[in-house]
Parts: sequence; structure tokens; C-alpha cells
Amino acid sequence: MSLDPQLLEILACPDTHHAPLEFDAAAQTLTCTECKRIFEVRDGIPVLLLDEARNGADGGR
Repeated sequence: MSLDPQLLEILACPDTHHAPLEFDAAAQTLTCTECKRIFEVRDGIPVLLLDEARNGADGGR
């Protein structure tokens, strides 16, 4: 499932830096370009909750 390109343009990391997110269609994830947190996309809906994000640096939460 793909996300609307217009939605991708306005999505940003929910952390205080509000950096843009990169979409990985194969993995159905959004990755912050600054802090590298990974947010899941479930049933076409981005889950932008800091508590549920994975840390991209070590793969943990």
C-alpha cells in the first residue's frame, strides 16, 4: 500500500525538531531524517507516536 504523495510532503517527525520523514514502501515505515526513528504504517495509516517508534540506530524501542 502506498501513501498519498501530498500527505508525505506534510508529514514530519513528532519530536521537537519536526524533521521530514522518508517513506519505505516495501517495509511500510517512515524514517525521520534527523533522529532516525522508524514509525510503522499500519493499514495505510502512519503511526506517529514516539512511544511506538523504533530507534533506527540500534533497531530497539
